Amino acid sequence: MVKAIRVYEYGGPEVLKWEDVELGEPKSGEIKVKIKAAGINYLDIYLRKGIVGDNTPAVPYTPGLECAGVVIAVGPEVTSCKVGDMVAYASYPVCTYAEEQILPADRVVPIPPSIDPIVAAAVIFKGLTTHGLVRKCFKVGPGHTILYHAAAGGVGSLACQWANALGATVIGTVSTKEKAVQAKEDGCHHVIIYKEENFVDRVMEITSGIGVDVVYDSIGKDTFEGSIACLKLHGTLAVFGMASGEHEPLRFQKVAEKGIYYTAPSVLLYTKKPSDLLEASKELFSNIEKGVIRVRVNHKYPLSQAAQAHSDMESQKTKEAVAVVQMDGLAVRVTTKRWAGMGEATRQVSVTVGGNGWAGMADSGGGIRCKRWPRTISVASKTRNGCIDIDFLTVGSLRICDSLDTKHMNMTN
Repeated sequence: MVKAIRVYEYGGPEVLKWEDVELGEPKSGEIKVKIKAAGINYLDIYLRKGIVGDNTPAVPYTPGLECAGVVIAVGPEVTSCKVGDMVAYASYPVCTYAEEQILPADRVVPIPPSIDPIVAAAVIFKGLTTHGLVRKCFKVGPGHTILYHAAAGGVGSLACQWANALGATVIGTVSTKEKAVQAKEDGCHHVIIYKEENFVDRVMEITSGIGVDVVYDSIGKDTFEGSIACLKLHGTLAVFGMASGEHEPLRFQKVAEKGIYYTAPSVLLYTKKPSDLLEASKELFSNIEKGVIRVRVNHKYPLSQAAQAHSDMESQKTKEAVAVVQMDGLAVRVTTKRWAGMGEATRQVSVTVGGNGWAGMADSGGGIRCKRWPRTISVASKTRNGCIDIDFLTVGSLRICDSLDTKHMNMTN
């Protein structure tokens, strides 16, 4: 049995249930992966609501389109990876909000050793989406001017950096001044706070009335007409999301006025062939390694709190990459001169942990106490040769800040 998020009915974040599931062994062409982290995308929310048409999974199902983890078993005839490989997944079937999962071997890609698995999990689907937008659907290059809605979002942050590196002039729309600062850092030459000014007027002002070569629109209904108005003659409108709802049908006259091109790019179609998936992921990871793209995972949640992560994303409390992560074990050894030579005994020790993220400690009943840190944790445990071992389950960085005797205490992991 492993733990996973399950959905039994379409609806709000409350339909995400944390429970035990049976997981078999990989069959031909499959691998079993111990998932280190799973990314969260707006598409996960659309699927949870049941509003993605034929692509909506039938209930019950385990959500999640992207993850990173280590291969722990391979099925017959699998030669593309082996036990111990660190891999990333971004595809259908949805299934990644789980401690372990069976995945199709031809839909995973290797993660370079230099890239943190949590970063890989948070970026793989968004990064492949970005690759499709700027390298496939409309090949961005020097001399192009692009408009990107939601420039501070998960895909937006990547797309603006990538488009800037490709030589384009980047215009981004955001909702707040805080997000405007981030968009500037991510390569936007011009940032429009759409709640304070009309984005169409500003785009036409910036482009001297010409318009932009391409609009990348994941908002849908609220921005659709304005996006068309921002296009230059023969410009391209790439609609790849519907955060505000589905837009009105595109009328022939609207297309004919400027001879525009309309497309609905899909990362799943651009990476349908395993060779295309591998090529796109290599370019993505290479750009991360070279610093062309910076990935900020600003929000991390324990996997069991996926419902809270969805709620925060929908209420726009999050920006950039969001990940739900597993609690990996970390043994902390506390050594003190006070206990040296005293033999085996049970003693009480208090330790304060600090850092970024969550910490949990296995209790005597085998359960997990999970708290945001900094926390002071008291534990009674046996000491041997002046040492006491404490097992933590931790996400993020763990820092030992204090103990019974800081003057003589040495702590290692």
